[in-house]
Amino acid sequence: MAEYKLPDVGEGLTEAEIVGWKVKVGDVIAINDVVVDIETAKSIVELPSPYAGTVTALLVAEGEMVEVGTPIIAIGDPAGAEPEMDLSNPAASGGGEGESLVGRNKADRGPVRRARKVPSGAVAAHMQTQAAFEAGAAPMVEAVEEPPPAPVAVRTLAKPPVRKLAKDLGVDLGSCRASGPNGTVTRADVEAAASGVAYVGSSEHLHPAASEVSRPGTSAPRSSTTGGETREPIKGVRKMMGQAMVSSAFTIPHVTEWVTIDVTRTMELVDRLKGRREFREVKVSPLLVLARAVMLAMRRTPEINSLWDEAAGDVVFKDYVNLGIAAATPRGLVVPNVKDAQDLSLLELATALNALTATAREGRTQPAEMSGGTFTITNIGPFGIDGGTPIINPGESAILAFGTIKKAPWVVDVDGQDSIVVRQVCTLSLSFDHRHIDGEKGSRFLADVAGILEDPATALLF
Repeated sequence: MAEYKLPDVGEGLTEAEIVGWKVKVGDVIAINDVVVDIETAKSIVELPSPYAGTVTALLVAEGEMVEVGTPIIAIGDPAGAEPEMDLSNPAASGGGEGESLVGRNKADRGPVRRARKVPSGAVAAHMQTQAAFEAGAAPMVEAVEEPPPAPVAVRTLAKPPVRKLAKDLGVDLGSCRASGPNGTVTRADVEAAASGVAYVGSSEHLHPAASEVSRPGTSAPRSSTTGGETREPIKGVRKMMGQAMVSSAFTIPHVTEWVTIDVTRTMELVDRLKGRREFREVKVSPLLVLARAVMLAMRRTPEINSLWDEAAGDVVFKDYVNLGIAAATPRGLVVPNVKDAQDLSLLELATALNALTATAREGRTQPAEMSGGTFTITNIGPFGIDGGTPIINPGESAILAFGTIKKAPWVVDVDGQDSIVVRQVCTLSLSFDHRHIDGEKGSRFLADVAGILEDPATALLF
């Protein structure tokens, strides 16, 4: 029998959440069959099996966070023995939906990383315990032939920074309450133990109820000590986004400039492109014209596509553009990028943007697709927002916010006379790293992009 351990799917992954199993105990799988979806700090990733055989156990329940290297599934010979009882699935152990012995084990013993194999002689006792638990009574288990297993020390769950804090403060992690997801000790738990603050609350606040931890596909909610509050664990994509934004905001001196422009001609160009035969299979939008304008404007201001390398003491100029497009998803903000966007034709760029946004909305963007970005566009227009002060993504030097396009009164020159007409206008907001991009360079880049959107024909000048 082989145990498939959670791998590092890229960029130093340390932990991931089991989102959903694609197989069940007893299934026969081949090498590279997808067995589970996991959520990393950046996206949802499908994990293929490196082994062929029969699934004998799912070792981790859906909704549970596990560290890289933790066994998550057991796979045996296709013609092997009877599969182990899978306690991560209530249906497999005979329990009703939402209730199983696993929930009680977690409430009593803390987090359970692997399903426990039930010896054949103990099945009756297990079923009796299950029935008593579902009936709300204290379970009575008769002695079985097998001697009880020796007690196993359970290692307190805590992340490395929390362990370091506990060591610095002289706090024993085993004495701390575990209020984090899946019974992990948090920074607040260590600080409370160090200050001698007693924890006030019911046992439900220390461990989730059995019905909460045992239901497949859900994460155990955390109750608040007062009414009218709902707490959602900070994890996955949202956690990574928060860390990246804090790091950027407090390490890069941001400058933001705005310009409001008439994009009526860009909208007319979009309509013409939609009617062309070669663009019929792709979505054409003003974002496409903006993306192309950014590529052209960078030729005059390469500093926009450079990076301040603090450690090396260099400004790194890049001759390629990995164009990131910020995309809002139910799990948080992700920024996949189009590789070598500077080499793409308008049609190729449209195709790449279509694929990028579709994958992001489905939550299937892979870590490699979000690495190596050099410049980002955040399209806030669909939300009806005119502009803002976007925060630069770590590893980049500038970000451009594309505001909503709307009709507004505009002053134009008609035969030498100023006239007020209705035009389609929008606001562009550019944030840049003021350490190596001064106001002149940032303004020139923004003016070039604005000029192309006001009159797309001027792109021939670049």
